[in-house]
Amino acid sequence: MTTTSAQPESPAAPAGPTSRRKVLQALSGLMVGMFVSILASTVVANALPRIITDLQGSQTVYTWIVTSELLAMTATVPLWGKMADLYSKKLLIQLSLGLFVVGSLIAGLTPNVEILIVSRVVQGIGAGGMTALSMVVMAAMIPPRELGRYAGIFGAVFGVGTVAGPLIGGLLVDTSWLGWRWCFLIGVPFTLVAIVLLQRTLHLPVVRKQVKVDYLGAFLITLGVCTLLVWSSLAGSQFEWVSWWSVGLAGGGVVVLALAVWVESKAAEPIIPLTLFRNRTVALATIASVLVGVAMFGGTVFLSQYFQIALGKSPTVAGLMSLPMVFGLLVSSTVAGQLITKWGRWKGFLVAGGVVMLAGMGLLSTIDGQTSTLLLSVYMAVLGIGVGMLMQNLVLAAQNDVPAHDLGVTTSMLSFFRSMGGAVGVSALGAVLANKITTLMTEKLGPMAGGSGGEGQTVPDISTLPAPVVRIIQDVYATATADLFLIGVPLTALALVAVLFIKEKPLNTLSGEERLARERAAADH
Repeated sequence: MTTTSAQPESPAAPAGPTSRRKVLQALSGLMVGMFVSILASTVVANALPRIITDLQGSQTVYTWIVTSELLAMTATVPLWGKMADLYSKKLLIQLSLGLFVVGSLIAGLTPNVEILIVSRVVQGIGAGGMTALSMVVMAAMIPPRELGRYAGIFGAVFGVGTVAGPLIGGLLVDTSWLGWRWCFLIGVPFTLVAIVLLQRTLHLPVVRKQVKVDYLGAFLITLGVCTLLVWSSLAGSQFEWVSWWSVGLAGGGVVVLALAVWVESKAAEPIIPLTLFRNRTVALATIASVLVGVAMFGGTVFLSQYFQIALGKSPTVAGLMSLPMVFGLLVSSTVAGQLITKWGRWKGFLVAGGVVMLAGMGLLSTIDGQTSTLLLSVYMAVLGIGVGMLMQNLVLAAQNDVPAHDLGVTTSMLSFFRSMGGAVGVSALGAVLANKITTLMTEKLGPMAGGSGGEGQTVPDISTLPAPVVRIIQDVYATATADLFLIGVPLTALALVAVLFIKEKPLNTLSGEERLARERAAADH
C-alpha cells in the first residue's frame, strides 16, 4: 500500500499558519480517538463502586476491572508499534478504534463481572493501538522543536476528556433511567466519528519493509508480566505473601521475564530492542516512566472509591471532586508545551514536574476521613500539575535523542513500560489496599466483617448500613487510601532522581519523515 502523494503527511517544520492548519486537520481524527480512549477510562472511574455493588464483585475484582484493560494495553503496545512498520498506520488506528467499539458494547451489556473483565481486555487491546500509534504518527509529521505546541493541544484534549469523563459518568450513574451501563455505551458514537475523521483527514505514506514480528518475545513478556500480576493480586487473600504459591508465581514470573530478555537479545527484530537501553536518555526516561506509572495509576485509581466510600459522596460529586487534579494537569501540560516550543529547552520542566509530583504524593498521603474538600483540591491540583509537566515530556526527550528509524519502537516501548508500571501499580497496590481494609475491618468490627479472604473483601454499600458502622468503614477506607500514596512517595522520588540524570540536548528541527529520508540518503552514500 502506498499513497499517491506524501506532501500532506510529511510537512516541513510547520512555521506558517497554513501548514499548522494542515497539521491540525490531519490530527483532528487522532485527537477525537485519544478523547475516546481517555473518556472510556475516566467515565467509568466514578461508576466502579456502583458496578461492583450491582454485580456483587469483590475488592479484588474492583482492581482487575482496571488492571485487565491496562494489562491488555501494555501487552499489545509493542505489537502495534511493530505492525506500524508493515501496514498502514491509519488503517491500524481505525482497527484499534473498532476493537474499542466492540469492547464498549460488550461491557455495556455485561451480565456479570467475568464478562466485564473480558470486555475490558478488548478495550485495552484497542487502547494499545491508540497509545502506540498516536505518538508514532505525531513524531513522523512534526519536528521535536515544534512538537511541544501540538503536545500541548493533545494535553488540552486529555484535560477535556478527563474533565468530562467523571462528570458524565457520575451523572449517568445517578440518572435512574440510564445507569452505569451507559458509561461504556456512550463512547461508541465518539469512536465511530473518530474512525470517519481519520479516513478523511489523515494521509500517511506507507513505507513497507521486511519486518519479522518477534511473537515468542511478545508471548514471554506478556506471560511474565501476567504471572507477576496474578501473584500480586491474589497474594494475601487466596494465599499468604510468604508461601509456596508466592514462590512459584513470583519466581516463575521472574524466570519467564529473564528468558524473554535472552530471547530479545537473540531476535533479529526484537519487540523491545535491548540496544536502545544503551542510550542514556531512553534508559532513564524508561525508568522514570515505569515509576510514574506505578505511582500515578496505583494511587489515583482508588481516589474515586475514597470519595464515595470514605467521604460518602455521590458519583456525580466524586466526578466534580476530581476536577482540581485535571485542571492542574491541563494547564501545566499546555503551558509547558508552548514554552518548550518557544524556548527550545525541556529538562527544567521535567525536573519541576518531578518535584511537584513528589510534593503532591506526599500531601495526599496525609488524607483521612475528615480531610476538607479545599485541602483535597489543593493536594490533587499539585499532583496534576506535576504529572502534566512530566509524562508527555519524557516521550519528547526520548524521541529527540534516537535515530528516525527507531522513533516508532522507542515511542511504543516507553508507552509499554509506562502502562506496565500502571498495571503492576494498580494490581500490587490494589492487593495492599484490600489486605489493609481486611485487617482494619477485622480489628474494628470482628473476624466476620474482615471476610474469610476467599473472594477478597467485599466492597460495602454504605447506604444500607447503620451510621456507627458506616463511620468505621469510612475511616478504614480513608486510612488504607492514604497508605497507598505513602507507598507512592519513594517511587516518585526515584522517578525524580532518574530525570535529574537525563542530559538535555537541543530539540531537532526536522520531522521524523525528513530525518528518516536524510538517514537513508546518508546510508546510500
